[in-house]
Amino acid sequence: MTYCVGLVLDKGLVLMSDTRTNSGVDNISVFSKMFHWEVPGKRILTVMTAGNLATTQSVISQLEERTKAPEDRDNVILEAPTMFQVAAEIGKLLRATIQHTQETNGVRGKGRFSATIILAGQIEGMEPRMFMIYPEGNFIETSADTPFLQIGETKYGRPIILRAYDRNMSFEDAAKLLMVSFDSTLKANLSVGLPLDMMVVERDSFTATHQRRITQDDPYFQQISSSWGNALKTAFHSLPDYSFAAE
Repeated sequence: MTYCVGLVLDKGLVLMSDTRTNSGVDNISVFSKMFHWEVPGKRILTVMTAGNLATTQSVISQLEERTKAPEDRDNVILEAPTMFQVAAEIGKLLRATIQHTQETNGVRGKGRFSATIILAGQIEGMEPRMFMIYPEGNFIETSADTPFLQIGETKYGRPIILRAYDRNMSFEDAAKLLMVSFDSTLKANLSVGLPLDMMVVERDSFTATHQRRITQDDPYFQQISSSWGNALKTAFHSLPDYSFAAE
């Protein structure tokens, strides 16, 4: 399992993903699940993946090959006129990869080769956009009603985002919000783990404005984790006392 989140703000995009993969408690590894491509001054595309590692790595490898294709070949990722078309192309690639793997392994229907992708980015002259791409190749886009997307182990980190997200918030507050969301998930599910990858993309910058890896010994993340835990205890004890006495 994994956990990836993307927030759409008025100022741009904020993305975070964990790096844990596992095939049981005795086979845990670290793999990046966040990848991006840039055309300076023209576009930035970022992808986060969740699901079967072989499937997601195959999709990313094929996307990498397409970005390195000779100039005489059609390169949809770096040349498509809209983010919608980029999402459609990645959806086709994801569906085809899953189908090929299932056929090669003699597996029919949905199964262990499934994967889900978040695509976020901006193309020159257009708004920043974010999509969730499903194993079937179809996708949804963020909206005013759904301004953020999650994939993987989503339930533990969702409540704090629902309560604290504000489209007008600063990048710094958004980063803090995602760290709290991930800390809640890390505490509740061992299949999500550090280090975490974070990327901030400012509107019309077409580059990773801020990018970092958050490790186990990161002092700020440790402070966030400790302070959030203490704040929850304080809030709990400040609630009105419940009484078993008859009213």
